[in-house]
Amino acid sequence: MKNTEEHILFMSRCLQLATHGSGYVSPNPLVGCIIVYDGRIIGEGFHREFGGPHAEVFAINSVEDKSLLTKSTLYVNLEPCSHHGKTPPCSSLIIQNKIPKVVIGMLDPFAKVNGNGMKQLHDTGIEVVVGILEEECKQFNKRFITHQQKKRPYIILKWAQSADGFIGDENEEVKISNALSKIYSHKWRSEEAAILIGANTAKVDNPQLNVREWEGPNPTRILIDSNGNLPANLHLFDGSQKTIVLSSNTSVNYPNTKLIHVEQESFIADALRKLADEGIQSIIIEGGRKTLQSFIDSNYWDETKKIQSEIKLRKGVPAPIMNGIILNTKKMDNNLLINYTNPNSL
Repeated sequence: MKNTEEHILFMSRCLQLATHGSGYVSPNPLVGCIIVYDGRIIGEGFHREFGGPHAEVFAINSVEDKSLLTKSTLYVNLEPCSHHGKTPPCSSLIIQNKIPKVVIGMLDPFAKVNGNGMKQLHDTGIEVVVGILEEECKQFNKRFITHQQKKRPYIILKWAQSADGFIGDENEEVKISNALSKIYSHKWRSEEAAILIGANTAKVDNPQLNVREWEGPNPTRILIDSNGNLPANLHLFDGSQKTIVLSSNTSVNYPNTKLIHVEQESFIADALRKLADEGIQSIIIEGGRKTLQSFIDSNYWDETKKIQSEIKLRKGVPAPIMNGIILNTKKMDNNLLINYTNPNSL
């Protein structure tokens, strides 16, 4: 097998392994690692949970015959860390085990690592190859990269709309999407650090905002509310999940929540900065039209998941207006998922 083809094959396996950490490692990146000897994988690992050992540790520890490490190549989709954080630096572990070659998908945008891990390996005589499936690796860790470079969470807008362009009724919950779409919605929730709604959605729908139709971690619930007059018996305040209230009103007080005061004049930008400081790497927004449109109008969104139904409502709340580039579509029984990206996100 040609060298480049081999690199691509093994880097693809790193990305495949890394997916197992989805929903559990935030605000850390998704990382998979393999050890290859004589064209054969002899060790594998992935980052399993925030604060736990990194992928390189699991991969190296999984190799039964450690003497083969000195004749092997380590593949990893993100540059090995080079600093002492919650765990020791992976670059030191690679050096200690005398692994002669390391193939990296992309450099780590985290300031304490960016290029330093690669340099440490290179300075000890280890052959380093960088940039294998680089664009795929960047897309794969888009949440982590956005958090590091833009100092805000990655924002996903999600709504279901009728065939005639309505997302519901102002005063009562309306079912638009089908059962399969609901399962996918809960899967998406499990993949993001947080889920956000506005006060009207909380009042009308009384949502739980958890993962009931899918196996995975529940996201942190985020409520935007500057009035503080919602009933205290809503699901949001039941204490079953971490819940944050964003408000420009410091007197807002709900049970089992953390209040974050946000400046009214720059509400969204200030809120996203403060949520990033809380370690929230990504948010899926399932609010009503007002909430969704406010993020669209301020250009603070990265991706949209729009579920198009065949149902016609003939009246109600109109769907948000958005300009985006279609990434892909997916048929979900009688619903159609249309996934958009924002090429100009702030």
